[in-house]
Parts: sequence; C-alpha cells; structure tokens
Amino acid sequence: MSEIRAHVFVSGRVQGVAYRANTRDTAREIGVDGWVQNLNDGRVEAVFEGKEGDVERMVEWCHNGSPAAAVESVDVEYGDPEGLSGFEIRR
Repeated sequence: MSEIRAHVFVSGRVQGVAYRANTRDTAREIGVDGWVQNLNDGRVEAVFEGKEGDVERMVEWCHNGSPAAAVESVDVEYGDPEGLSGFEIRR
C-alpha cells in the first residue's frame, strides 16, 4: 500500500475540547506520523503521513474528533509524504 500525506484544516468548536490531544492519541494508535496545532482563527490544522488506508482513517476521524467537539467542516489537501516521524502537538 502506498504512503500519502493529508494536510487537514478542521473548523467548528475544535479548540478547548481536547481535540489536539485526542488527535495525537488516535494517530499514535493507528500508526500515522505527523502533527496537530491550533490556529489563531479557531481552526485546528493537522498533517497525517502514512499508509493510505491509515491516513484516510484519520481524515474520517477528524469529522467527529474529540467527544466534546462540534466539527463544522474538514478541508483536506493530499500530497506526497515528507518523511515525518512520530506524532506531536505543536504549540
């Protein structure tokens, strides 16, 4: 299975609801590399790299996110992996 990269922007009530921590934990469970961070405009930005099926699972997960989140939209751009290792929360 080929490796892909997804650059994701999530809108809605996604800050202050443990969205980043849940994203990190889920990505680590699935085995996807990348990072997640809050943006000043209230969105969450994330990058997922890994096997195509695993990255797609993470993108789908973003539509619901953490239990307290209220996701309004998920915008995704796909590309080639850049060789990230591990998954972190950026501040």
